[in-house]
Amino acid sequence: MDQGDELFTVKRSATGLGLFAIKRIPRGKKIVEYTGPCVPNEEVEKSNGKYFFGVNKRWSIDGSGRDNIARYINHSCAPNAEAIINRDRVWIWSKKTIQPGEEIAYDYGKEYFEGIIKDIGCKCAKCSHSTHSHRNGSRNGSK
Repeated sequence: MDQGDELFTVKRSATGLGLFAIKRIPRGKKIVEYTGPCVPNEEVEKSNGKYFFGVNKRWSIDGSGRDNIARYINHSCAPNAEAIINRDRVWIWSKKTIQPGEEIAYDYGKEYFEGIIKDIGCKCAKCSHSTHSHRNGSRNGSK
């Protein structure tokens, strides 16, 4: 599963599957778009899905489709990427230079962390080296 001029590939990670750089990705580069149909947030609240990305107070992107390569990007409390919302679209950008073989990760935000990750424990590289799961920073959005 390569995309984006072969900048990344999907493979096994500490949390299941993840998106990994196969080429050097410079800081400030648009990596991939988080895609899927827009659904009302009322529907999101009734769902057990975990691939919803809130774009505003009314709408979220349902990124559960396997053609949404960005769905494989995992959470990190020390991210190397960030999600930028522009109207009803979400793009993942590099926050720093990402080396080949490095997992691409962004902070899913406080709401997702508190509702999904906290109870099972954060498995990002930063937290897996500490004695307990914790959070630094936050970002708007469901994922």
